[in-house]
Amino acid sequence: MSVDPSPNDLPLANRKVEDVPGHWLLARLGKRVLRPGGRGMTEQMLDDADLSGVDVLEIAPGLGKTAAAILTHGPRSYIGVESDGDAASLTEKVVGDRGRVVEGDASATGLESESVDAAIGEAMLTMQTDRHKAEIAAEAFRVLRPGGRYAIHELSLNPDTLGDDQKAEIRKALARSIKVNARPLTEDEWRSIMTDAGFTVEQVRFAPMALLEPRRVIADEGVLRTVRFVGNVIRNRAARVRILGMRSVFVKYRDNLAAIEIIAVKPATTLDG
Repeated sequence: MSVDPSPNDLPLANRKVEDVPGHWLLARLGKRVLRPGGRGMTEQMLDDADLSGVDVLEIAPGLGKTAAAILTHGPRSYIGVESDGDAASLTEKVVGDRGRVVEGDASATGLESESVDAAIGEAMLTMQTDRHKAEIAAEAFRVLRPGGRYAIHELSLNPDTLGDDQKAEIRKALARSIKVNARPLTEDEWRSIMTDAGFTVEQVRFAPMALLEPRRVIADEGVLRTVRFVGNVIRNRAARVRILGMRSVFVKYRDNLAAIEIIAVKPATTLDG
């Protein structure tokens, strides 16, 4: 059973509204689903990752929302690796005795090689430099057993033919609004991150980037939580200004932003002769 964090328990809880990263601001105001493709894409990704009876690693579990969903799939074991101590504590409360959470870096988890069957990451690679994306993908490849699956849910740029100047403009606008140096990639670029690490891309799906659209909020949070979230936004002027600014960027670039799911597989080893 999941435990909803108090705003005071959240990472960066003491930082001013004007400065806190957008996802933590939304969480502070009561929004629980913080993924670009919403609850629906998370559920689809977990179904595609086939987690029943396997050892699962979640990279950067954050508030523990996806951890709770993973555990409903009946994995043999769950481990979360989280670099933020406060976030790790939140996920520990969600997981309880059904798994464990350790502090560590996504690119250096400290886990043994070939020790898990599935690795899950949501909305965290987007926030990394291209070099760090590659390092994290390489670490996922290292810890996965042959045949293991790396499932990600991230932010994508569309179409693949988008020019470098257009990409830079969108990334700059996102960074200004969410206060994180977001670097979403095109489908081809996301595929390259996976294949360069040694994976075979097995599945790609897309969903609209509608994180702050009313229908998506209701679908993700339910009516009562949506009313509570909207009320908190209305009462907090500084937060309202930030969130409206974020939404305006999402609307402006709606034709170029999408959520992407990728299931990548570590090839099974073969014996010669």
